Amino acid sequence: MNLSDLRREYTKGGLRRSDLDLNPLVQFHKWFEQALTAELLEPSAITLATADEAGRPSARIVLLKEADERGFTIFTNYESRKGRELAENSHAAMVIYWAELEREVCIAGEVTKTSRAESEKYFAMRPRGSQLGAWVSRQSAVVPNRGFLEKRLLEVESQFEGRNVDTPPYWGGYLLVPSRIEFWQGRPNRLHDRFQYSRQADGSWEIDRLSP
Repeated sequence: MNLSDLRREYTKGGLRRSDLDLNPLVQFHKWFEQALTAELLEPSAITLATADEAGRPSARIVLLKEADERGFTIFTNYESRKGRELAENSHAAMVIYWAELEREVCIAGEVTKTSRAESEKYFAMRPRGSQLGAWVSRQSAVVPNRGFLEKRLLEVESQFEGRNVDTPPYWGGYLLVPSRIEFWQGRPNRLHDRFQYSRQADGSWEIDRLSP
């Protein structure tokens, strides 16, 4: 297979300035609802890109859990690679790609931790298995084998038997406060539609069409 021969045309539709809401968060929810209606496999899956203090980047797929006027929220292990990098460099980016709709949203901004109360509220909503898994996994740490994790799970199940699972002290949420949000719609001949929202000093948003 020759990778350079792989290509496709984008024909789902276009995006015009008149289609856009003045608020990018409102526009995001509009597109997200359409992704839900299309019954995509993982509509909330996003790529989160972080970098350490030396600027060395890393990226991974995470699940978006909230998008409101504050920004975009995920939950994870604070001691993971992304957690360590965010502690060193609070600037990050997110990309969400809905291939079936030929759409992409790129988000950049600064990240802060959510309140402990917000983290605990979300943790309480998780399935019990996921709650136990948060205690089992010291995310990104080296482990000797699968058996190590399975043994640890048995220990954690015993520890919390008959009671609610506490939120680990090293687990919680991150809020990305966007300074820039771009909406991309695929178009034929690679002449895609791209609109960028840039946050202004007064909190308003400026919209620019970008060359594809």
